[in-house]
Order: sequence, then structure tokens, then C-alpha cells
Amino acid sequence: MPTKFLITGALAAILGFTSLPASANSVWIEQYGHANGAGGHQGGARNEIGVYQNGWRNNAIARQHGRQNVGAIGQQGRKNRAETHQRGRHNAAGIAQFGYGHDAKLNQRGEGNIAAGVQVGKNCDANASQSGRGNVAAFVQTCR
Repeated sequence: MPTKFLITGALAAILGFTSLPASANSVWIEQYGHANGAGGHQGGARNEIGVYQNGWRNNAIARQHGRQNVGAIGQQGRKNRAETHQRGRHNAAGIAQFGYGHDAKLNQRGEGNIAAGVQVGKNCDANASQSGRGNVAAFVQTCR
């Protein structure tokens, strides 16, 4: 069920983004549990932020400055923390965390950088930072 929901949500977000003015920034946030927090900032044009949090006491922050950056977070479970910070153009960041007690941060400066990640289990910690052009970083962790 969650997979179908995420795919449907992603398709709806894409359709929504295509109907926005060319210079508009967009934000999509859904939170279901209790005591979840989400925030962010966008400066520039055509940036997109998506956040989905299903459990409780999850926190997400997405900050973007520049043009055509995409930040997406995810998170199910509880007490997860995720942050994406991007400055530049055409950067993409993601974070998807399943379980509880995870902490992930993605920082990018430059152009055309991609950072992704997945954390499963409990109490994983990840931090990826890159600057420049055309960099790719990815991580997958299972913690107990």
C-alpha cells in the first residue's frame, strides 16, 4: 500500500509541477503521524521540495538556493531526522528512511550534483557533502 501511495503521490506532484509558471518554486508536504515537523526555504526559481512522513516525531528540513534543484525526503517510522541543503543549479537530493532513530544530511554546492540515500533498521547516521559539478553520492545502510 505505501508503495502505491508514493507512486501516486509522485505522479500527482509531477503533474502539478508541469502546470506551474516557469519560474515558480514548489513544495509538497504530507505528514500522517503525530509530532512530525517539516520546514524549508527556497530561493531562486523552479526548485522543488517534497516531504513525506508517515510515523511520528520525524523531522525534515529542505533548503535550496539557485535554479531547478530537487529535494525529496521520505521517512516512515519514528524519530527520524533528515536535512537537505543545496546551492547552485540542477542538483538533486533524496533521503528515504525506514525504521526509527535515523539521522541523514545531504549538502551540495555546484551544478548537476546528485545525492541519494536509504537507511533501514534503527539509529543509522549518514552525512554526504559534495561541491563542484557532476558529482554523484549514494549510500545504503542497514543498522540494528
